[in-house]
Amino acid sequence: MHKKLTAEEEQVIVHKGTERPFTGRYYDHFEKGYYTCRRCGARLFEHTAKFASDCGWPSFDDQIEGAVKQVPDADGVRTEIVCANCDGHLGHVFVGEKLTPNNTRYCVNSISLDFVALDETEQGRAIFASGCFWGTEYHFQRAAGVISTRVGYTGGIRDNPTYREVCTGATGHAEAVEVVFDPSKTSYEKLVKLFFETHDFTQLNRQGPDIGLQYRSAVFYLDEQQKETALAMVAILKQKGYDVKTEVCPAGKFWPAEQYHQDYYEKNGKTPYCHVYKKVF
Repeated sequence: MHKKLTAEEEQVIVHKGTERPFTGRYYDHFEKGYYTCRRCGARLFEHTAKFASDCGWPSFDDQIEGAVKQVPDADGVRTEIVCANCDGHLGHVFVGEKLTPNNTRYCVNSISLDFVALDETEQGRAIFASGCFWGTEYHFQRAAGVISTRVGYTGGIRDNPTYREVCTGATGHAEAVEVVFDPSKTSYEKLVKLFFETHDFTQLNRQGPDIGLQYRSAVFYLDEQQKETALAMVAILKQKGYDVKTEVCPAGKFWPAEQYHQDYYEKNGKTPYCHVYKKVF
């Protein structure tokens, strides 16, 4: 079932026109939620894939899997992108520009899109510590269903600690990552499994070359259900013969780290030095 389009919408979506740059309602739009096809309502892009490219149109570096089709453009040079559900024209895709680690830019007309804001009451939240928070965040940012991540400090005694203070070990804080996720697309159990599968949980108060209390392995649970899930995963690992050093403890105040620590590997185009995925479940 297609929605009724205005003449302007039809010119772009049906007849493959292009809206004027810097005029679309979603060009400078960065709310949490997802973008859908204006004509059929199919879900196309998550807000986490959107980035500022300064090209004049909304830009995304990834699509929801299977949502967007690529077809040769009539100009014989570019690659057109259309909604996989209704073939409505969206824009064009460009690769090799090195604007993000995905090295892809879906350049989309705002008029081809609608936006659905994500109600914060429908979001899940989790806190994990597994060594240097740069590497922990790196893997969670790439997990399906994750809306956003934020690195910081928790589990200690000092309010609003600095990175330098945490590094002394005197604050008792761990380098941790706060994960906000969509429960309709993933589960807390899946996130806990990813946590265990991306670090060495048999190491005590360290991770690779990073040594100290701040680098301990810990699940900071926010309710009893999270506690039970984390403990169940620990029990499974112990049955498999692993000497699990991970703490499972109640979450306290989460203190965001300094801005230069946020999205560290995304900003620097690097990969973790001691967080490697290894399937254990």
